[in-house]
Amino acid sequence: MSDNRRAYLIGGGIGNLAAAAFMVRDGGMPGKNITIFEAMQVVGGSLDAAGDPENGYFMRGSRMMTTENFECTWALFDSIPSLDNLGKSVSEETIAHSQIVEWDAKARLVDRNRAIVDVSSMGFSMRDRLELAKLSEASEEALENTRITDWLSPEFFKSNFWHMWQTTFAFQPWHSALEFKRYMHRFIISFSRIEKLSGVKHPVYTHYDSLVRPLATWLLEKGVKIRTKSRVTDFDLSEIDGQLLVKGLHVCCGKRDEVIRVGQNDLVVFQNGSMTDASSFGSMMRAPERLTKEDSGGWRLWEKLAKVNPEFGNPSRFNSSIPETYWLSFNVTLKDTSFFDQMEVFTGNKTGTGGIVTFKDSRWLMSIVVHHQPHFSRQPDDVKVFWGYALHPDRLGDFVAKPMSECTGAEILRELCGHLNFDTAVFAKANCIPCRMPYITSQFMPRCKSDRPLPVSNVSRNLGLVSQFVEIPEDVVFTIEYSIRAAQIAVYQLLNIERDIPPVTPYDKSLSAQVTALIKSFK
Repeated sequence: MSDNRRAYLIGGGIGNLAAAAFMVRDGGMPGKNITIFEAMQVVGGSLDAAGDPENGYFMRGSRMMTTENFECTWALFDSIPSLDNLGKSVSEETIAHSQIVEWDAKARLVDRNRAIVDVSSMGFSMRDRLELAKLSEASEEALENTRITDWLSPEFFKSNFWHMWQTTFAFQPWHSALEFKRYMHRFIISFSRIEKLSGVKHPVYTHYDSLVRPLATWLLEKGVKIRTKSRVTDFDLSEIDGQLLVKGLHVCCGKRDEVIRVGQNDLVVFQNGSMTDASSFGSMMRAPERLTKEDSGGWRLWEKLAKVNPEFGNPSRFNSSIPETYWLSFNVTLKDTSFFDQMEVFTGNKTGTGGIVTFKDSRWLMSIVVHHQPHFSRQPDDVKVFWGYALHPDRLGDFVAKPMSECTGAEILRELCGHLNFDTAVFAKANCIPCRMPYITSQFMPRCKSDRPLPVSNVSRNLGLVSQFVEIPEDVVFTIEYSIRAAQIAVYQLLNIERDIPPVTPYDKSLSAQVTALIKSFK
């Protein structure tokens, strides 16, 4: 490979960090020839985490990984050294930590009477089972542009299974039936342990601290250039033999604009779309602002590209209905252990082993996750943090007569105390930071096949796309794995790398997995 070939990566999320790593590790590109442009101050994209004990810790989302379903992720991080455990890779560190702190949820669902729900039964009727089977076996063509409610009856959405599945993976009844089917097949093993959440692998700290920072550090050591506060606003395109060639990038860096020439042999990898675009944070005394894509411009470049050729997808399918794609999360920083002590008594789980606790009758459909401590790197021993979210933030609360979207951090904590029947004194020294994410489940919106572009389009000569909004048959969006798999596909195609990509393991074809899931559905 020529040492003169350069690569320009637009967006500093996990997908493009992975793409840069594949270029260096598997493509033999010199790191100094790779530049990552990131509009924010730090890389990591949706895998963010920041804060301090005084001002509060915060992150927009929390992710889950499994050993079985993250083939490309583990293979990549086998090559990335841990920052905290010398001699170990990030994969080795994560799996070892997960064996020490295993999830075994004993209070997965809590009802309106503050009682822990018996979730040994999925709560299916025979009609539910038949309809699930029909959906699971339907062709993707039949499922295009349909919602889950088009295939399943209203009673299904009252089952224990739906409450757990919905709040584990963030599905809504109006989301894509096609994506729901893919999840049922991809995570068939998780079906049998959905009430315990066993099998989930957790990094030592947040995904930013334990995955993003080691990967970014490795890239910098290889000479990769990372330019933060640099937004790419447009492409210069030309056509050669019926294929589009990116020949220039318009970059805005503060008050300075520049045009970067892209050679015919150079590569461009673009993170099209963002599920955390236009996010806003509130405080104990202030609700988050209501932002849209017009406030951030995060979708604009993909929209421009899609107008050039329909092969680059249809972003309007995903970013046109905020009421159907948004929810709120919140981060709580505590300087005493009262809340954690009471949660251990209430749930029967030691801190870090309880997984998700969902208040199933909550109008907001609120859930919390109490992670193993410390959860943030450099978090002091006397400070505790936990994370929560609600899937129906436009509804009035049960204990606070306001929609969650209009609530301050203090009001969210008051609502949480009501569902747990805890005295509000447990939060006397708390700092709750709410976060509004208008596009967080945009990748789940009903769609047809052509709405998502391929990682390398048939009409593209030197442009690859890496995000939750590209099309990878058999895999599922809203996972770290999807971004990393998309990156590996795009880089291998662009660089003509003749090396196998870890395949999606077909657990849904396993007779054992099928029988186990069937038995579970009849409990």
